[in-house]
Amino acid sequence: MRATGIVRRIDDLGRVVIPKEIRRTMRIREGEPLEIYTDKDGEVIFKKYSPLGEISTFSSKYAEALNKAAGIPVAVCDRDTVVAVAGVSGRDILEKPISDSVSSVLEKRQSYTSAEAGNGIELTENGNGKVSYLTPIIAEGDVIGGIMLLAREGFIPDESERKMINTGALFLSKQLEL
Repeated sequence: MRATGIVRRIDDLGRVVIPKEIRRTMRIREGEPLEIYTDKDGEVIFKKYSPLGEISTFSSKYAEALNKAAGIPVAVCDRDTVVAVAGVSGRDILEKPISDSVSSVLEKRQSYTSAEAGNGIELTENGNGKVSYLTPIIAEGDVIGGIMLLAREGFIPDESERKMINTGALFLSKQLEL
């Protein structure tokens, strides 16, 4: 593990402030849950908590089912990374950070549809993949991720494909509320 050069003291209530630079770099937002645990060397580790990470196997199977049913490439992301993909090679997409464009759409709590076939917003920060349709997954009032149809040449999602993705987002949100 690398040192950041930033030292913080624990206050009398047991709190520690995570520096703004680290929060910005790690995309840690106010009110966002963190997992806190220790390792065998006695280090205290703070890790961003992803509810979709808890059901990543389920998310992957759901993406595969949507892909097989509709024959379209599908991806599922949490607020930071792509957690599941089906219908395309996942090597360049899976577990990669989502783009600022996808993050912005999720924060607006609205669906996104590409205006042109084969075009769309970038899926990942490194430019791998484009999104033709995206709908957020909202559980207990919080946006926790999204389900996306990935763009391909000559493809504009129709109403039935958009409804399948919307249903998937609702279904995954209900799984997390149990």
